[in-house]
Amino acid sequence: MTIADLSKEKLNYLLEMAREFEKNPNRELLKGRVVATLFFEPSTRTRLSFETAANRLGARVIGFADPKITSGTKGETLKDTIMMVSNYVDVIVMRHYLEGAARYASEVAPVPIINAGDGANQHPSQTMLDLYTIYQTQGTLENLNIYLVGDLKYGRTVHSLLMAMRHYNPTFHFIAPKELEMPEEYKIYCKENNIKYVEHTDFNSEVIADADILYMTRVQKERFTDLMEYERVKDVYILKNDMLEGTRDNLKILHPLPRVNEIAYDIDDNPKAYYFQQAKNGLFARQALICDCLGITLDDVKNDTTIIK
Repeated sequence: MTIADLSKEKLNYLLEMAREFEKNPNRELLKGRVVATLFFEPSTRTRLSFETAANRLGARVIGFADPKITSGTKGETLKDTIMMVSNYVDVIVMRHYLEGAARYASEVAPVPIINAGDGANQHPSQTMLDLYTIYQTQGTLENLNIYLVGDLKYGRTVHSLLMAMRHYNPTFHFIAPKELEMPEEYKIYCKENNIKYVEHTDFNSEVIADADILYMTRVQKERFTDLMEYERVKDVYILKNDMLEGTRDNLKILHPLPRVNEIAYDIDDNPKAYYFQQAKNGLFARQALICDCLGITLDDVKNDTTIIK
């Protein structure tokens, strides 16, 4: 439901399992299982990577990507939808536009629920692939300078990442306009968990010079109730190639995607750009999450004889 529930040991365990799946994602560990993907909100990467993760492990996938084709349009409650789908599947992956919807689903469902994003709250499976990517590119999760840029108010991915990194002594830099600054509750969380952070409103080469990870986010139009406010802030921060001159050699640029215009397209060819590889890592991280929910252990994965060449 939330990355805050996971200990450092559990996070490291899941990351090691993801590493095993990266070696070979094609297996039959979930043969005979059925996974439901219930997406009440639009998604490309999250839905497709969860479905690919299940398919590559031998599971069948059912579900929907458009709630308009479900009985919800007839007035069916979320509880009834979850209870009905639970009759058919072994695990449910759910994205919903309401904060707390996944938690509620987990309280009524007789099968495991994986939170694939609930409103502007959290996105724990994205955080698992973010952690895996950071470790992959930096060789460690410890003592890193992580710069979060853009929509820190509504960006559920940065909220989850902040909570996960509490175990690894990071220094965060929050770069956002006043209208989109990190919510107070997450600043309080930082103070309670001794997470160092600095806030900025400027975004230039001097500000990002010491970054190990530059985590860009889009301004999320769908979260705004006032479109005038969205128009004011949508183009505030745009990363351009010349801003990367003088940055650290190990710097990697991440983005949960989709990108709108916050990263110039010519940066795609810069060796510091890593967001497409980051998206690829979603397959391995989500394979680990599905298996863990279904009681498949790291030892089961390491000793697996169902690998498909």
